[in-house]
Amino acid sequence: MAVAAKNIPAPDLVPVRRALLSVFDKTGLIDLASALAAAGVELVSTGGTARAIAEAGLAVRDVSELTQFPEIMDGRVKTLHPAVHGALLGVRDDPEHAAAMRKHGIEPIDLVVSNLYPFEEVRRSGSDYASIVENIDIGGPAMIRASAKNHAYVAIVTDPSDYAPLLNALEMNIGSLSLDFRKRLAAKAFARTAAYDAAISGWFAEALDIEHPTWRAFGGRLVEVMRYGENPHQSAGFYVNGDRRPGVATARQLQGKQLSYNNINDTDAAFELVGEFDAGRSAAVAIIKHANPCGVAEGTSLKAAYARALACDPVSAFGGIVAVNRTLDAEAAEEIVRTFTEVIIAPDATKEAAAIVAAKKNLRLLVAGGLPDPRASGITVKSVAGGMLVQGRDNAVVDDFELKVVTRRAPTAAEMADLVFAFRVAKHVKSNAIVYARDGATVGIGAGQMSRVDSSRIAARKALDAAGSAGLAEPLTKGSVVASDAFFPFADGLLSAIEAGATAVIQPGGSMNDMDVIAAADDHGIAMVFTGVRHFRH
Repeated sequence: MAVAAKNIPAPDLVPVRRALLSVFDKTGLIDLASALAAAGVELVSTGGTARAIAEAGLAVRDVSELTQFPEIMDGRVKTLHPAVHGALLGVRDDPEHAAAMRKHGIEPIDLVVSNLYPFEEVRRSGSDYASIVENIDIGGPAMIRASAKNHAYVAIVTDPSDYAPLLNALEMNIGSLSLDFRKRLAAKAFARTAAYDAAISGWFAEALDIEHPTWRAFGGRLVEVMRYGENPHQSAGFYVNGDRRPGVATARQLQGKQLSYNNINDTDAAFELVGEFDAGRSAAVAIIKHANPCGVAEGTSLKAAYARALACDPVSAFGGIVAVNRTLDAEAAEEIVRTFTEVIIAPDATKEAAAIVAAKKNLRLLVAGGLPDPRASGITVKSVAGGMLVQGRDNAVVDDFELKVVTRRAPTAAEMADLVFAFRVAKHVKSNAIVYARDGATVGIGAGQMSRVDSSRIAARKALDAAGSAGLAEPLTKGSVVASDAFFPFADGLLSAIEAGATAVIQPGGSMNDMDVIAAADDHGIAMVFTGVRHFRH
Protein backbone atom coordinates (compact mmCIF):
# COMPACT_ATOMS: atom_id res chain seq x y z
CA MET A 1 0.00 0.00 0.00
CA ALA A 2 1.32 3.46 -0.89
CA VAL A 3 2.40 5.90 1.80
CA ALA A 4 -0.36 8.44 2.39
CA ALA A 5 0.44 12.15 1.99
CA LYS A 6 -0.67 14.72 4.57
CA ASN A 7 -1.29 17.30 1.83
CA ILE A 8 0.53 20.12 3.59
CA PRO A 9 0.98 22.91 1.01
CA ALA A 10 4.56 23.87 0.23
CA PRO A 11 5.52 27.51 0.75
CA ASP A 12 6.51 29.47 -2.32
CA LEU A 13 9.52 31.30 -0.89
CA VAL A 14 11.85 29.63 1.62
CA PRO A 15 14.62 31.72 3.19
CA VAL A 16 18.09 30.19 3.01
CA ARG A 17 19.66 30.54 6.46
CA ARG A 18 21.80 27.39 6.66
CA ALA A 19 23.61 25.54 3.85
CA LEU A 20 25.42 22.22 3.87
CA LEU A 21 28.27 22.06 1.35
CA SER A 22 29.87 18.67 0.65
CA VAL A 23 31.47 18.31 -2.78
CA PHE A 24 34.11 16.20 -4.49
CA ASP A 25 34.41 18.55 -7.47
CA LYS A 26 35.41 21.85 -5.87
CA THR A 27 35.05 23.93 -9.04
CA GLY A 28 33.62 27.31 -8.01
CA LEU A 29 33.28 26.24 -4.37
CA ILE A 30 35.04 29.17 -2.71
CA ASP A 31 33.24 31.79 -4.82
CA LEU A 32 29.92 30.17 -3.92
CA ALA A 33 30.75 29.84 -0.23
CA SER A 34 31.93 33.46 -0.10
CA ALA A 35 28.71 34.72 -1.71
CA LEU A 36 26.56 32.65 0.64
CA ALA A 37 28.50 33.84 3.68
CA ALA A 38 28.19 37.46 2.52
CA ALA A 39 24.42 36.93 2.31
CA GLY A 40 24.37 35.82 5.94
CA VAL A 41 23.99 32.09 5.28
CA GLU A 42 25.54 29.81 7.91
CA LEU A 43 27.91 27.30 6.28
CA VAL A 44 28.10 23.67 7.38
CA SER A 45 30.51 21.32 5.66
CA THR A 46 32.42 18.05 5.71
CA GLY A 47 35.99 16.78 5.37
CA GLY A 48 37.99 18.29 2.53
CA THR A 49 35.21 20.71 1.60
CA ALA A 50 35.22 22.18 5.12
CA ARG A 51 39.01 22.49 5.05
CA ALA A 52 38.95 24.31 1.72
CA ILE A 53 36.31 26.75 2.98
CA ALA A 54 38.18 27.39 6.22
CA GLU A 55 41.48 27.89 4.39
CA ALA A 56 39.73 30.59 2.36
CA GLY A 57 39.13 32.44 5.63
CA LEU A 58 35.40 31.74 5.84
CA ALA A 59 33.54 30.66 8.96
CA VAL A 60 32.30 27.08 8.63
CA ARG A 61 30.83 24.52 11.05
CA ASP A 62 31.97 20.95 10.69
CA VAL A 63 29.10 18.52 10.27
CA SER A 64 30.33 16.64 13.34
CA GLU A 65 29.14 19.61 15.40
CA LEU A 66 25.60 18.87 14.23
CA THR A 67 25.82 15.12 14.65
CA GLN A 68 27.94 15.14 17.82
CA PHE A 69 29.70 12.21 16.18
CA PRO A 70 33.06 12.17 14.39
CA GLU A 71 33.62 11.14 10.81
CA ILE A 72 34.62 7.47 10.85
CA MET A 73 35.70 4.65 8.54
CA ASP A 74 37.86 6.81 6.25
CA GLY A 75 34.99 9.25 5.79
CA ARG A 76 32.51 6.59 4.69
CA VAL A 77 30.25 7.65 7.58
CA LYS A 78 29.88 11.37 8.19
CA THR A 79 26.48 12.66 7.01
CA LEU A 80 24.50 9.43 7.51
CA HIS A 81 22.96 10.65 10.76
CA PRO A 82 19.48 11.79 11.95
CA ALA A 83 20.83 15.26 12.73
CA VAL A 84 21.58 15.65 9.01
CA HIS A 85 18.75 13.71 7.42
CA GLY A 86 16.18 14.96 9.91
CA ALA A 87 17.28 18.48 8.99
CA LEU A 88 16.75 17.63 5.31
CA LEU A 89 13.58 15.54 5.46
CA GLY A 90 11.61 17.33 8.13
CA VAL A 91 8.33 18.84 6.90
CA ARG A 92 8.51 22.09 8.79
CA ASP A 93 4.80 22.88 8.65
CA ASP A 94 3.90 19.43 9.99
CA PRO A 95 3.42 19.78 13.79
CA GLU A 96 4.69 16.23 14.42
CA HIS A 97 7.83 16.78 12.35
CA ALA A 98 8.46 20.17 13.95
CA ALA A 99 8.06 18.68 17.44
CA ALA A 100 10.50 15.86 16.63
CA MET A 101 13.06 18.37 15.36
CA ARG A 102 12.75 20.44 18.54
CA LYS A 103 12.92 17.38 20.79
CA HIS A 104 16.13 16.10 19.20
CA GLY A 105 17.74 19.49 18.66
CA ILE A 106 17.68 19.17 14.87
CA GLU A 107 18.36 22.45 13.08
CA PRO A 108 16.82 22.74 9.60
CA ILE A 109 19.09 22.89 6.53
CA ASP A 110 17.69 25.01 3.70
CA LEU A 111 20.28 24.43 0.99
CA VAL A 112 22.49 21.46 0.12
CA VAL A 113 25.34 21.70 -2.37
CA SER A 114 26.68 18.25 -3.16
CA ASN A 115 28.34 16.41 -6.00
CA LEU A 116 29.51 12.84 -6.05
CA TYR A 117 32.64 10.73 -5.97
CA PRO A 118 33.89 10.40 -9.58
CA PHE A 119 32.72 6.82 -10.09
CA GLU A 120 32.31 7.21 -13.87
CA GLU A 121 35.79 8.67 -14.32
CA VAL A 122 37.46 6.04 -12.13
CA ARG A 123 35.65 3.27 -14.00
CA ARG A 124 36.81 4.64 -17.36
CA SER A 125 40.38 4.96 -16.14
CA GLY A 126 40.72 1.17 -15.87
CA SER A 127 41.25 1.16 -12.10
CA ASP A 128 41.13 -2.08 -10.17
CA TYR A 129 37.92 -3.50 -8.72
CA ALA A 130 38.55 -2.28 -5.16
CA SER A 131 39.28 1.28 -6.29
CA ILE A 132 36.13 1.40 -8.39
CA VAL A 133 34.01 0.15 -5.49
CA GLU A 134 35.59 2.70 -3.13
CA ASN A 135 34.42 5.45 -5.49
CA ILE A 136 30.78 4.47 -5.16
CA ASP A 137 29.34 7.39 -3.21
CA ILE A 138 26.75 6.56 -0.53
CA GLY A 139 26.37 9.62 1.70
CA GLY A 140 26.18 12.01 -1.25
CA PRO A 141 23.28 10.31 -3.06
CA ALA A 142 21.48 9.86 0.27
CA MET A 143 21.68 13.59 1.00
CA ILE A 144 20.81 14.54 -2.55
CA ARG A 145 17.74 12.31 -2.65
CA ALA A 146 16.58 13.41 0.81
CA SER A 147 16.89 17.08 -0.16
CA ALA A 148 15.21 16.54 -3.50
CA LYS A 149 12.30 14.67 -1.92
CA ASN A 150 11.78 17.52 0.54
CA HIS A 151 12.11 20.24 -2.09
CA ALA A 152 9.10 21.88 -0.47
CA TYR A 153 11.64 23.27 2.02
CA VAL A 154 15.13 22.38 0.79
CA ALA A 155 17.06 23.37 -2.34
CA ILE A 156 19.57 20.87 -3.71
CA VAL A 157 22.37 21.87 -6.10
CA THR A 158 24.36 19.06 -7.74
CA ASP A 159 26.08 20.86 -10.62
CA PRO A 160 28.63 23.71 -10.39
CA SER A 161 27.00 25.22 -13.48
CA ASP A 162 23.97 25.96 -11.28
CA TYR A 163 25.93 28.07 -8.76
CA ALA A 164 25.43 31.29 -10.70
CA PRO A 165 21.66 30.75 -11.22
CA LEU A 166 21.39 29.90 -7.50
CA LEU A 167 23.05 33.12 -6.39
CA ASN A 168 21.02 35.11 -8.90
CA ALA A 169 17.77 33.57 -7.58
CA LEU A 170 18.78 34.36 -3.99
CA GLU A 171 19.49 37.97 -4.90
CA MET A 172 16.22 38.37 -6.80
CA ASN A 173 14.18 36.95 -3.90
CA ILE A 174 16.14 38.75 -1.15
CA GLY A 175 17.69 35.62 0.32
CA SER A 176 14.91 33.15 -0.49
CA LEU A 177 14.32 30.54 -3.19
CA SER A 178 11.04 29.96 -4.99
CA LEU A 179 9.18 26.64 -5.08
CA ASP A 180 9.50 26.47 -8.87
CA PHE A 181 13.29 26.90 -8.61
CA ARG A 182 13.50 24.23 -5.90
CA LYS A 183 11.44 21.82 -8.01
CA ARG A 184 13.73 22.26 -10.99
CA LEU A 185 16.80 21.65 -8.86
CA ALA A 186 15.15 18.54 -7.39
CA ALA A 187 14.33 17.15 -10.83
CA LYS A 188 17.95 17.59 -11.91
CA ALA A 189 19.17 16.01 -8.68
CA PHE A 190 17.09 12.86 -9.10
CA ALA A 191 18.23 12.59 -12.72
CA ARG A 192 21.85 12.85 -11.58
CA THR A 193 21.57 10.10 -8.97
CA ALA A 194 19.66 7.94 -11.46
CA ALA A 195 22.47 8.27 -14.02
CA TYR A 196 25.05 7.62 -11.30
CA ASP A 197 23.31 4.44 -10.18
CA ALA A 198 22.89 3.39 -13.81
CA ALA A 199 26.66 3.63 -14.28
CA ILE A 200 27.25 1.56 -11.16
CA SER A 201 24.75 -1.14 -12.05
CA GLY A 202 26.10 -1.28 -15.61
CA TRP A 203 29.64 -1.72 -14.33
CA PHE A 204 28.58 -4.51 -11.98
CA ALA A 205 26.87 -6.32 -14.86
CA GLU A 206 30.08 -6.07 -16.90
CA ALA A 207 32.32 -7.09 -14.00
CA LEU A 208 30.18 -10.15 -13.28
CA ASP A 209 29.63 -10.95 -16.97
CA ILE A 210 25.85 -10.63 -16.62
CA GLU A 211 24.67 -9.98 -20.17
CA HIS A 212 21.05 -9.26 -19.32
CA PRO A 213 20.51 -8.09 -15.72
CA THR A 214 16.97 -8.26 -14.33
CA TRP A 215 16.85 -4.48 -14.08
CA ARG A 216 18.57 -2.46 -16.80
CA ALA A 217 19.30 1.24 -16.32
CA PHE A 218 20.80 3.82 -18.64
CA GLY A 219 21.95 7.31 -17.84
CA GLY A 220 23.42 10.24 -19.68
CA ARG A 221 24.30 13.92 -19.43
CA LEU A 222 22.70 16.47 -21.73
CA VAL A 223 25.26 18.00 -24.07
CA GLU A 224 22.85 20.19 -25.98
CA VAL A 225 19.23 20.71 -26.86
CA MET A 226 19.01 20.42 -30.62
CA ARG A 227 17.03 22.58 -32.99
CA TYR A 228 14.87 19.55 -33.80
CA GLY A 229 15.00 15.81 -34.33
CA GLU A 230 14.74 13.80 -37.53
CA ASN A 231 12.03 16.24 -38.65
CA PRO A 232 11.31 19.87 -37.65
CA HIS A 233 8.22 18.92 -35.62
CA GLN A 234 10.25 16.57 -33.36
CA SER A 235 12.22 17.84 -30.37
CA ALA A 236 15.63 16.32 -29.65
CA GLY A 237 18.52 16.40 -27.20
CA PHE A 238 22.02 14.95 -27.38
CA TYR A 239 23.19 13.03 -24.30
CA VAL A 240 26.53 11.38 -23.56
CA ASN A 241 26.95 8.38 -21.28
CA GLY A 242 30.64 8.69 -20.51
CA ASP A 243 31.78 5.88 -22.80
CA ARG A 244 35.20 6.87 -24.16
CA ARG A 245 34.83 5.00 -27.45
CA PRO A 246 36.20 7.41 -30.08
CA GLY A 247 33.37 8.86 -32.10
CA VAL A 248 30.94 11.70 -32.47
CA ALA A 249 30.18 11.89 -28.73
CA THR A 250 33.84 12.29 -27.75
CA ALA A 251 35.03 14.32 -30.72
CA ARG A 252 36.04 17.98 -30.65
CA GLN A 253 34.26 20.12 -33.21
CA LEU A 254 36.91 22.38 -34.68
CA GLN A 255 34.56 24.43 -36.78
CA GLY A 256 31.19 24.65 -38.49
CA LYS A 257 27.62 25.19 -37.39
CA GLN A 258 25.78 23.14 -34.78
CA LEU A 259 25.37 19.45 -35.53
CA SER A 260 21.82 18.31 -36.16
CA TYR A 261 20.18 15.11 -34.95
CA ASN A 262 20.61 13.54 -38.39
CA ASN A 263 24.22 14.77 -38.61
CA ILE A 264 25.10 12.99 -35.37
CA ASN A 265 23.34 9.80 -36.38
CA ASP A 266 25.02 9.72 -39.78
CA THR A 267 28.44 10.73 -38.46
CA ASP A 268 28.34 7.91 -35.94
CA ALA A 269 27.53 5.44 -38.74
CA ALA A 270 30.35 6.83 -40.89
CA PHE A 271 33.04 6.67 -38.22
CA GLU A 272 32.03 3.18 -37.06
CA LEU A 273 32.37 1.99 -40.67
CA VAL A 274 35.75 3.59 -41.32
CA GLY A 275 36.96 2.18 -37.99
CA GLU A 276 36.85 -1.25 -39.62
CA PHE A 277 39.88 -0.30 -41.71
CA ASP A 278 43.31 -0.51 -40.11
CA ALA A 279 44.98 2.87 -40.61
CA GLY A 280 48.39 1.21 -40.54
CA ARG A 281 47.50 -0.93 -43.55
CA SER A 282 45.87 1.64 -45.81
CA ALA A 283 44.04 4.93 -45.95
CA ALA A 284 40.26 4.53 -46.03
CA VAL A 285 37.33 6.85 -46.61
CA ALA A 286 33.61 6.29 -46.11
CA ILE A 287 30.92 8.60 -47.45
CA ILE A 288 27.56 8.22 -45.70
CA LYS A 289 24.06 9.41 -46.53
CA HIS A 290 21.11 8.63 -44.25
CA ALA A 291 23.22 6.19 -42.19
CA ASN A 292 24.10 4.12 -45.29
CA PRO A 293 27.39 4.22 -47.17
CA CYS A 294 27.21 5.56 -50.71
CA GLY A 295 30.91 5.00 -51.27
CA VAL A 296 33.81 3.37 -49.41
CA ALA A 297 37.37 2.88 -50.61
CA GLU A 298 40.92 2.16 -49.55
CA GLY A 299 43.91 3.86 -51.14
CA THR A 300 47.55 4.82 -50.83
CA SER A 301 46.42 8.22 -49.51
CA LEU A 302 43.22 9.77 -48.17
CA LYS A 303 42.97 11.84 -51.33
CA ALA A 304 43.09 8.74 -53.52
CA ALA A 305 40.67 6.83 -51.29
CA TYR A 306 38.20 9.73 -51.30
CA ALA A 307 38.22 10.01 -55.08
CA ARG A 308 37.48 6.29 -55.42
CA ALA A 309 34.75 6.37 -52.75
CA LEU A 310 33.11 9.37 -54.41
CA ALA A 311 33.12 7.64 -57.79
CA CYS A 312 30.81 4.91 -56.47
CA ASP A 313 27.81 7.24 -56.18
CA PRO A 314 28.67 10.94 -56.69
CA VAL A 315 25.01 11.94 -56.78
CA SER A 316 24.18 10.54 -53.33
CA ALA A 317 27.45 11.86 -51.88
CA PHE A 318 26.16 15.43 -52.24
CA GLY A 319 25.35 16.67 -48.73
CA GLY A 320 26.84 13.55 -47.14
CA ILE A 321 29.14 12.75 -44.24
CA VAL A 322 32.81 11.90 -44.84
CA ALA A 323 34.80 9.76 -42.39
CA VAL A 324 38.51 9.04 -42.74
CA ASN A 325 40.70 6.61 -40.82
CA ARG A 326 43.85 8.74 -40.71
CA THR A 327 44.78 12.31 -39.82
CA LEU A 328 43.04 14.54 -42.34
CA ASP A 329 45.69 16.19 -44.51
CA ALA A 330 45.54 19.21 -46.79
CA GLU A 331 45.41 17.22 -50.03
CA ALA A 332 42.40 15.21 -48.88
CA ALA A 333 40.68 18.29 -47.43
CA GLU A 334 41.02 20.12 -50.76
CA GLU A 335 39.33 17.23 -52.57
CA ILE A 336 36.54 16.77 -50.03
CA VAL A 337 35.47 20.44 -49.95
CA ARG A 338 34.94 20.41 -53.71
CA THR A 339 31.68 18.54 -53.07
CA PHE A 340 29.05 19.93 -50.69
CA THR A 341 29.59 17.97 -47.49
CA GLU A 342 27.84 18.30 -44.12
CA VAL A 343 30.46 16.79 -41.78
CA ILE A 344 34.03 15.50 -41.89
CA ILE A 345 35.17 13.29 -39.02
CA ALA A 346 38.74 12.09 -38.58
CA PRO A 347 41.02 10.85 -35.83
CA ASP A 348 42.87 14.18 -36.18
CA ALA A 349 43.52 16.95 -38.69
CA THR A 350 46.58 18.96 -39.67
CA LYS A 351 46.51 22.74 -39.27
CA GLU A 352 46.61 23.09 -43.04
CA ALA A 353 43.61 20.78 -43.48
CA ALA A 354 41.65 22.60 -40.77
CA ALA A 355 42.35 25.92 -42.50
CA ILE A 356 41.07 24.57 -45.82
CA VAL A 357 37.87 23.28 -44.20
CA ALA A 358 37.44 26.58 -42.33
CA ALA A 359 36.85 28.33 -45.65
CA LYS A 360 33.51 26.49 -45.72
CA LYS A 361 31.93 28.12 -42.67
CA ASN A 362 29.01 25.69 -42.37
CA LEU A 363 31.07 22.52 -42.87
CA ARG A 364 31.64 20.78 -39.53
CA LEU A 365 35.05 19.28 -38.83
CA LEU A 366 35.27 16.79 -35.95
CA VAL A 367 38.44 15.18 -34.58
CA ALA A 368 37.85 12.10 -32.44
CA GLY A 369 41.37 11.41 -31.18
CA GLY A 370 41.38 7.83 -32.44
CA LEU A 371 39.35 5.17 -34.21
CA PRO A 372 36.65 2.98 -32.64
CA ASP A 373 37.73 -0.62 -32.10
CA PRO A 374 35.45 -2.82 -34.25
CA ARG A 375 36.15 -5.82 -31.99
CA ALA A 376 35.28 -4.06 -28.72
CA SER A 377 32.25 -5.28 -26.83
CA GLY A 378 29.40 -2.96 -25.96
CA ILE A 379 25.64 -2.67 -26.26
CA THR A 380 23.16 -1.00 -28.55
CA VAL A 381 19.71 0.11 -27.47
CA LYS A 382 16.53 0.62 -29.48
CA SER A 383 13.29 1.88 -28.00
CA VAL A 384 10.01 0.13 -28.73
CA ALA A 385 6.54 0.88 -27.38
CA GLY A 386 6.66 0.11 -23.68
CA GLY A 387 10.27 -1.01 -23.55
CA MET A 388 13.74 -1.33 -25.02
CA LEU A 389 15.64 -3.84 -27.08
CA VAL A 390 19.20 -4.25 -25.84
CA GLN A 391 21.84 -6.28 -27.65
CA GLY A 392 25.59 -6.65 -27.85
CA ARG A 393 27.37 -4.52 -30.42
CA ASP A 394 28.08 -6.35 -33.70
CA ASN A 395 31.81 -6.78 -33.05
CA ALA A 396 32.34 -9.67 -35.46
CA VAL A 397 35.18 -8.82 -37.86
CA VAL A 398 35.60 -10.64 -41.15
CA ASP A 399 39.38 -10.93 -40.63
CA ASP A 400 38.63 -13.32 -37.77
CA PHE A 401 36.27 -15.60 -39.72
CA GLU A 402 37.09 -19.02 -41.07
CA LEU A 403 36.14 -18.46 -44.71
CA LYS A 404 34.96 -21.53 -46.58
CA VAL A 405 35.11 -21.88 -50.37
CA VAL A 406 31.97 -23.81 -51.40
CA THR A 407 32.22 -23.71 -55.21
CA ARG A 408 34.36 -25.66 -57.64
CA ARG A 409 36.30 -22.51 -58.46
CA ALA A 410 38.15 -20.82 -55.64
CA PRO A 411 38.51 -17.03 -55.73
CA THR A 412 41.80 -15.59 -56.91
CA ALA A 413 43.93 -13.70 -54.39
CA ALA A 414 42.68 -10.38 -55.80
CA GLU A 415 39.07 -11.54 -55.62
CA MET A 416 39.52 -12.75 -52.05
CA ALA A 417 40.92 -9.37 -50.99
CA ASP A 418 37.92 -7.65 -52.54
CA LEU A 419 35.49 -10.15 -50.99
CA VAL A 420 36.85 -9.40 -47.53
CA PHE A 421 36.64 -5.66 -48.26
CA ALA A 422 33.06 -5.93 -49.52
CA PHE A 423 31.90 -7.97 -46.52
CA ARG A 424 33.55 -5.45 -44.17
CA VAL A 425 31.43 -2.73 -45.77
CA ALA A 426 28.25 -4.84 -45.90
CA LYS A 427 28.32 -5.05 -42.10
CA HIS A 428 27.47 -1.33 -42.06
CA VAL A 429 24.80 -1.29 -44.77
CA LYS A 430 21.12 -1.51 -43.84
CA SER A 431 19.58 -4.89 -44.61
CA ASN A 432 19.00 -6.30 -47.10
CA ALA A 433 22.53 -5.31 -48.06
CA ILE A 434 24.35 -5.95 -51.31
CA VAL A 435 27.83 -4.50 -51.91
CA TYR A 436 29.79 -4.73 -55.17
CA ALA A 437 33.51 -4.03 -54.85
CA ARG A 438 36.51 -3.90 -57.13
CA ASP A 439 40.16 -3.18 -56.35
CA GLY A 440 39.44 -2.09 -52.77
CA ALA A 441 36.53 0.23 -53.53
CA THR A 442 32.77 -0.08 -53.60
CA VAL A 443 31.31 0.17 -57.08
CA GLY A 444 27.65 -0.41 -56.24
CA ILE A 445 25.65 -0.53 -52.99
CA GLY A 446 22.06 -1.65 -52.49
CA ALA A 447 20.59 -1.02 -49.05
CA GLY A 448 17.47 -1.41 -46.98
CA GLN A 449 15.27 -3.25 -49.45
CA MET A 450 12.62 -5.80 -48.53
CA SER A 451 13.99 -8.12 -51.23
CA ARG A 452 17.64 -9.11 -51.64
CA VAL A 453 17.05 -9.25 -55.40
CA ASP A 454 15.95 -5.60 -55.34
CA SER A 455 19.07 -4.60 -53.39
CA SER A 456 21.21 -6.37 -55.97
CA ARG A 457 19.44 -4.67 -58.86
CA ILE A 458 19.54 -1.22 -57.23
CA ALA A 459 23.28 -1.57 -56.59
CA ALA A 460 23.83 -2.56 -60.21
CA ARG A 461 21.68 0.34 -61.42
CA LYS A 462 23.66 2.81 -59.32
CA ALA A 463 26.87 1.42 -60.79
CA LEU A 464 25.48 1.93 -64.28
CA ASP A 465 24.56 5.55 -63.47
CA ALA A 466 28.01 6.19 -61.96
CA ALA A 467 29.65 4.78 -65.11
CA GLY A 468 27.60 7.18 -67.23
CA SER A 469 28.64 10.14 -65.06
CA ALA A 470 32.29 9.11 -65.35
CA GLY A 471 32.10 8.51 -69.11
CA LEU A 472 32.97 4.81 -68.76
CA ALA A 473 32.05 2.31 -71.45
CA GLU A 474 30.67 -0.13 -68.88
CA PRO A 475 29.90 -0.15 -65.15
CA LEU A 476 32.62 -1.15 -62.73
CA THR A 477 30.49 -4.05 -61.53
CA LYS A 478 31.84 -5.89 -64.57
CA GLY A 479 34.61 -7.98 -63.05
CA SER A 480 33.70 -7.02 -59.49
CA VAL A 481 32.92 -9.18 -56.46
CA VAL A 482 29.73 -9.00 -54.43
CA ALA A 483 28.94 -9.33 -50.71
CA SER A 484 25.58 -10.12 -49.15
CA ASP A 485 24.98 -9.43 -45.46
CA ALA A 486 22.81 -12.55 -45.14
CA PHE A 487 22.30 -15.73 -47.14
CA PHE A 488 20.68 -15.84 -50.56
CA PRO A 489 17.38 -17.64 -49.91
CA PHE A 490 17.11 -18.44 -53.61
CA ALA A 491 19.42 -18.30 -56.60
CA ASP A 492 17.67 -15.25 -58.10
CA GLY A 493 19.66 -12.73 -56.02
CA LEU A 494 22.90 -14.39 -57.03
CA LEU A 495 21.88 -14.51 -60.68
CA SER A 496 21.13 -10.79 -60.56
CA ALA A 497 24.65 -10.17 -59.23
CA ILE A 498 26.15 -12.37 -61.93
CA GLU A 499 24.16 -10.45 -64.54
CA ALA A 500 25.70 -7.24 -63.18
CA GLY A 501 29.15 -8.70 -63.80
CA ALA A 502 30.24 -10.14 -60.44
CA THR A 503 32.80 -12.94 -60.64
CA ALA A 504 32.93 -13.93 -56.96
CA VAL A 505 30.50 -13.87 -54.04
CA ILE A 506 30.81 -13.76 -50.25
CA GLN A 507 27.81 -14.53 -48.07
CA PRO A 508 27.07 -16.15 -44.69
CA GLY A 509 25.40 -19.29 -46.06
CA GLY A 510 22.88 -21.22 -44.01
CA SER A 511 19.87 -21.21 -46.32
CA MET A 512 17.80 -24.34 -46.92
CA ASN A 513 18.56 -23.67 -50.58
CA ASP A 514 22.33 -23.31 -50.25
CA MET A 515 22.96 -26.23 -52.59
CA ASP A 516 20.81 -24.65 -55.31
CA VAL A 517 22.65 -21.33 -54.91
CA ILE A 518 26.03 -23.08 -55.03
CA ALA A 519 24.95 -25.00 -58.13
CA ALA A 520 23.95 -21.74 -59.83
CA ALA A 521 27.37 -20.28 -59.01
CA ASP A 522 29.11 -23.36 -60.39
CA ASP A 523 27.01 -23.24 -63.56
CA HIS A 524 28.32 -19.71 -64.20
CA GLY A 525 31.91 -20.33 -63.11
CA ILE A 526 31.51 -18.04 -60.11
CA ALA A 527 33.59 -18.44 -56.93
CA MET A 528 31.64 -18.39 -53.69
CA VAL A 529 32.81 -18.09 -50.09
CA PHE A 530 30.75 -18.67 -46.95
CA THR A 531 31.54 -16.69 -43.78
CA GLY A 532 29.17 -18.45 -41.37
CA VAL A 533 28.39 -15.04 -39.83
CA ARG A 534 25.45 -12.79 -40.66
CA HIS A 535 25.47 -8.98 -40.44
CA PHE A 536 21.82 -7.86 -40.35
CA ARG A 537 21.48 -4.13 -39.62
CA HIS A 538 17.92 -2.89 -39.34
